Amino acid sequence: MARDTQAGQWCPTRRRFLGVGTGVAATTLLAGCTGSSDGNEGSKSDDQGSTTSAETTDTETETSDTADGSYSVSMSPMGKVTFDAVPEDIFTVLTHHAGMAVALGHGDGVNALHAPEYYDTVMNLYYERLDGVSVDWSDCFSSWGAPKEELYELDSDVHLADPAEMVSMKNWSRSDVNEIAKNVGPWFGNSYSDANRKPPKGWRDDYEYYSLWDIFGKVAQAFREEARYEALATVHADLVSTIESKLPPEDERPTAIMVTGSADLSDIWAYKLNAPGFLSAHIRPLGVTDAFGSKVSSNDKVDFEAMLEANPDVLLVLGGMAPNHEMSKTRKILESDPVASNISAVKNDRVFVQGMRYQGPLVNLFQLEMTAKQLYPDVFGEWPKFAESQPYPKFSKDEALFDKRRVADIVTGRADDV
Repeated sequence: MARDTQAGQWCPTRRRFLGVGTGVAATTLLAGCTGSSDGNEGSKSDDQGSTTSAETTDTETETSDTADGSYSVSMSPMGKVTFDAVPEDIFTVLTHHAGMAVALGHGDGVNALHAPEYYDTVMNLYYERLDGVSVDWSDCFSSWGAPKEELYELDSDVHLADPAEMVSMKNWSRSDVNEIAKNVGPWFGNSYSDANRKPPKGWRDDYEYYSLWDIFGKVAQAFREEARYEALATVHADLVSTIESKLPPEDERPTAIMVTGSADLSDIWAYKLNAPGFLSAHIRPLGVTDAFGSKVSSNDKVDFEAMLEANPDVLLVLGGMAPNHEMSKTRKILESDPVASNISAVKNDRVFVQGMRYQGPLVNLFQLEMTAKQLYPDVFGEWPKFAESQPYPKFSKDEALFDKRRVADIVTGRADDV
């Protein structure tokens, strides 16, 4: 299904998956803030599938086939979802779902996502290091808060989005969600596992939280791409195992905080490092101490005084990979401010870039490697100083913590085992 309409409204389906270009970045804050979806942690009693430092990579096979060729896959909050065929046209909202489509070799089927120009640019900065893997999403439909009528127009085979999340948006009700599932295509997504947030009323009793890789495994079943999932999950498990086996003792580990802010840092928001949910899937395995402790929750506004009081050894700047976020300017502001310049991380030149929170599986691999190098350079090798519009650094075989060629071969189908 392709449409000839105004640029920025529809993105053509069945695009080539290889060798496409990037778009123009949107506002930097989109890397850390996506409306209500990036809110407080909500329920924090247990991570329920997301607490293990290795992030679970074993997903029970819940796929069942029928005589007519259809098949069903189960995931909360939808329950059992039946597919007549492998989906082609794919509606997404948050980029962890869109990134899963890419990892499974179906990135060209994505027709909608939140802030497409921004994420098209940022994700391609990572994918630059995966030969043959890129996305062309800059002209996709921007799906955050999309009215129901637009989903009819898109006519997607599957909506890789959380129906409970959709109900929390303006002008959406549970009856609207059911109508789209019946008349257009099923919902198949889980977003409240981002920070184990409390879903809307009517969805709370049986809502299950999953790790990033558990959700990915279920999405792989929906696309009949179990072999790709298993191959990538093995890479992930090996990477986490490598990191965990080399971590220094707890009393020798640095403290850190993560923030994002306006271009002039007049407004700054903090994010918890070790909170439950998949937003922290690239940091929890690293065992670092959040210098803010319990004084700050995710999305809390902070200032230089609060950052100095926490006095982290490492300062992680979320969204800093976006071309319109000048990390050099951020460092200059911090170094020239009479308060911020006294923060240990600033004094010791340990202010580092972070990319995005709603990470799909491929970005999760990169961000695990990135953050390990930023926190423990003596163990995993140094992270280079990041410049604007710069792709993810190219590391030698000895410097890399996972095999990018292997990952690229899995995604593109060049690997023999997929």
